[in-house]
Amino acid sequence: MDNLAVARVLAETADLLALKEANPFKIRAYRAAAETIANCPEQVIAMDDDQLLELPGIGRDLAGRVRELATQGHMAIHRELAAEFPPTILELLHLQGVGVKTVASLYTQLGIGSLDALEQAAKEGRLATLRGMGEKKTQLILKAIDERRRHASRHLMPDVADTATTLLAALEEAVPGVDLTPVGSLRRGVDTCGDLDIIAVGGSPAVMDAFTQYRLVERVLGQGETKASVLLWGGLQTDLRLVPAESRGAAFQYFTGSKAHNIALRDRAIARGLTLNEYGLFNRESGARVCGEDEAGIYDALGLAFIPPELREFRGEIEAAADGPFPHLIERADLKGDLHCHTTATDGRDDIETMATAARDAGFEYLAITDHSQALAMANGLDERRALEHARRIREIGASVDGITLLAGIECDIRPDGTMDLADDCLAELDLVIASIHSAFNQEPAQITDRMLRAIGCPWVDVIGHPTGRLLLRREPYGVNVEQVIRAAADAGVALEINSQVDRRDLSDTHARLARDRGVKITIASDAHSCRGFGVLRWGVLTARRAWLTPADVLNCRPLEEFQAGLRRHKE
Repeated sequence: MDNLAVARVLAETADLLALKEANPFKIRAYRAAAETIANCPEQVIAMDDDQLLELPGIGRDLAGRVRELATQGHMAIHRELAAEFPPTILELLHLQGVGVKTVASLYTQLGIGSLDALEQAAKEGRLATLRGMGEKKTQLILKAIDERRRHASRHLMPDVADTATTLLAALEEAVPGVDLTPVGSLRRGVDTCGDLDIIAVGGSPAVMDAFTQYRLVERVLGQGETKASVLLWGGLQTDLRLVPAESRGAAFQYFTGSKAHNIALRDRAIARGLTLNEYGLFNRESGARVCGEDEAGIYDALGLAFIPPELREFRGEIEAAADGPFPHLIERADLKGDLHCHTTATDGRDDIETMATAARDAGFEYLAITDHSQALAMANGLDERRALEHARRIREIGASVDGITLLAGIECDIRPDGTMDLADDCLAELDLVIASIHSAFNQEPAQITDRMLRAIGCPWVDVIGHPTGRLLLRREPYGVNVEQVIRAAADAGVALEINSQVDRRDLSDTHARLARDRGVKITIASDAHSCRGFGVLRWGVLTARRAWLTPADVLNCRPLEEFQAGLRRHKE
């Protein structure tokens, strides 16, 4: 089990304990442990008890639970709790707007423990018997069920990437000498993946046996000498293809590009008297191989510069490649600072100094500490007095930590009426203000757009955080008119954030590209809530690459003084 699998079991245990109305401290302990492990860069199942106890929030009891998962593949408390409820009840907790108390009421009062039963009860009007369950809430639940079903076969790309890493390590250990590479939507870096595709080069059919016998295979869907398909634990279909070395490049190209991209390439090949498939590029008349072992050679033979995998979506990349090489797309190493993180002052797990040290060790020149403002009461958000005191503390600690500059910022809520959650004179005293929406997501499009535009109009707002509010596979973007927001941001000199959290990646790639084209600067931020949280920046960078962004397009790729000069507050 990889870290995400362990974290899922712990999080499910917390949910089941909550359904039983267990001790709140115990519930929080399991949730905190799940978050810690999900963000841990090392594989926790390989850790001994002493190493586990060094992780934040992991005590002896939870360390024992993790060791139990590592050695037995399950956790007794999780199994015992799960046996008390229908196996489908946890699906209800994944619905947007449906919390633990609601699910408990649905189950205890109406016997509802599945999506199907909930949908039927909602359509029959039976939910109205529950306190607080009016017609509006019923319609929102039906909408959430529809969204959940539409996303049922999709998986977050970072989750698939972690699954691929663990699987490939097991195969390389079982069958040394085989070159294994993930392709398909994972290699393109899309937000969610329907399956996982892997190319094996230079091995024998023995790799197929190792693949189908992998410990997390739930069911073998098919197996031959050059292709096998399995269903992994968690419902991810995974396909492995074995190709000869002379077809390596052609296979990588064929199984990476989107359908539209590949059709356009095959049409381009036909126009040149060639045939392109997963085995190579061939002369149509003679059948002679033109190339196939090298992926760049395929594009070159078609008169194109090499197209980075993330761009192979048929969004103008072929025309651009015909004109010459692509500019240098942004890489993780280009980021010189992180502009969005939280500490123990609000809902973070680590203090200012710990976050600063971790950011410095991650290679950053500067870090903005941006804890929540007062409207987010459940996160212990800061009012004006506490925000200014926190800023003073950030600057004090920044003066004592070598090798990094700390910026005193805030993630300030945009209230439902579009006003900022803190007074202007407070915001003016800070180094950076991120304005974000954390409430009233269901406002009408015109209202929520006006709300965002009013925030952009505040002279102390530098960045709009996670601008569309989406949670991948869980919550659709709110109805904001993104084009209007982009136009206003361009006029005001306000940057738009790509939030790197695995379930956000918000802005999306298409919106980030549109913003860049309209002259808006982008920031890429971790939204880290612990010192281990900076690792998610690679997902934000991947979104930026899919948006065709270069380092020049991203504000926090600039050195500190140049970055500060580029902020809206220093332009007016």
